[in-house]
Amino acid sequence: MVSWIVLVIALVVSLIIVIKAADIFVDNLVDIGKSVGISEIILGVTASAIGTSLPEFGSAMISVLSGSPDLGVGVVLGSNIWNIAGILGISAFVAGGIATGARELKRDGLMTLITGLILLGFILFVSSITAAVGIILVIAYAIYMWVLIKDEKEHKNESSDEPEESASTEAASTENQKPINKKRSLLMVVIGLVGLVVGCEVMVWSGVGIAKVAHVPQMIIGLFALAIGTSMPELVVTLGSALKKLHSLSMGTILGSNIFNILIGIGVPSLFTAIPVERLSVTFDAPVMIFVTALLILLSIRNKKLSRWGGVLLIITYLVYAVLRLFVLA
Repeated sequence: MVSWIVLVIALVVSLIIVIKAADIFVDNLVDIGKSVGISEIILGVTASAIGTSLPEFGSAMISVLSGSPDLGVGVVLGSNIWNIAGILGISAFVAGGIATGARELKRDGLMTLITGLILLGFILFVSSITAAVGIILVIAYAIYMWVLIKDEKEHKNESSDEPEESASTEAASTENQKPINKKRSLLMVVIGLVGLVVGCEVMVWSGVGIAKVAHVPQMIIGLFALAIGTSMPELVVTLGSALKKLHSLSMGTILGSNIFNILIGIGVPSLFTAIPVERLSVTFDAPVMIFVTALLILLSIRNKKLSRWGGVLLIITYLVYAVLRLFVLA
């Protein structure tokens, strides 16, 4: 009885820490980005995505290296499904929709879809994810980062070619903004990130403790308890950004996080040891991950917005997946 109380208290406290830390992280990250001229979408798919994905990456690494690879793969697949169907669905519903630009859909949306297809292609034909596969995944992420850097340079060049009138308007709006203390903002980003990681680790520890008492299988813990627990930073950052109308940051965080989870979250651990993949993950979990990614693109591409009803459809999709995985196919 005492252990249950401790676990529940730890879960509630860690949730409060994560919410506050994510708010600090987003606000200061946006300030730094604006001060150095980095676009919102680039911030989303790089700094925000990688920062909020550290709990998943850490959980995957610890799981694989401690002899529980099923848990690590489950965390990545479960997180990616939850990120899109759960987090973006909830964020679009609560915020009334999330605007999606052509750039993020064409570059980051397609990259997320291609990344999922690459992973499925490998696990369909090999019994385990080996170091050779891991090297390919890590190289793919390096190429993606190169494309991001190239895109950002082109975007800056386009901005510098704008007419003098719009440039003067932008300068005037910049003058009206409060000066940003970069050192303080950077310190607050680090503090927010540390709070996210520590809070999520406590949340995962308490969640897994509760799940173990209930005798839940390891793969299910990875797909749901750990996946949702370690994705709490993405939920808080994405929802907070959507409510603040920072739509590109919301979408970029999720798309960038899913790309990072597969290419680095699975790629790096596989460099140390071969990762066996459960058959049901090949035939069901990975295809569902690809399906929800394609569904997101289809729902967003027409009006360049993930509407509130589109969010509802994504949430329903996740609930159907969870019921099938937990009660029908388990």
